[in-house]
Amino acid sequence: MSVQLNHIIVPAKDKWTSANFLAAILGLEVGTQWGPFVPLRTSNGVTIDFVDAADFKTHHCAFLVSEDEFDAALARLRDKGLRFYADFMRKRSGEINHLYGGRGVYFDDPDGHLLELITQPYGATPEM
Repeated sequence: MSVQLNHIIVPAKDKWTSANFLAAILGLEVGTQWGPFVPLRTSNGVTIDFVDAADFKTHHCAFLVSEDEFDAALARLRDKGLRFYADFMRKRSGEINHLYGGRGVYFDDPDGHLLELITQPYGATPEM
C-alpha cells in the first residue's frame, strides 16, 4: 500500500461555521458529526475534520482543483465579498497567481487559516 493522507484535524472557534464556510467555497457537502468532529470529505476521500478549540495556531491547507472548480470557487469568493490573494504573504489582494502553468489563489477562513486553491500541483523547484 502506498502512503496516502486519510484525514487532517483543523481546530476552529466554531467547527460548524468553519466546515460550512469551506464547503460553500469548494461546493462540497458537510458530513454528519462524528464524535467531536465535523467532517468535510474531498473527492479523493481525504476528510478535513473540524473540531472546536479555544486556542490554536493557524494552519495552511492547499486544495488541487480542476479549472472549472477553480472558476466556481473564485466566483463564490467574489460573490461573498471575501478577500483573496495571489501570494501567501497576502500582499497581492484581488489577484491570482499562475505558478507552474496553472492558477492559484489564497484566502482566509473564519479562524484565520490560510486556504489555497491551485489548478496545477507544485513542482520540485519552488516558483515565486
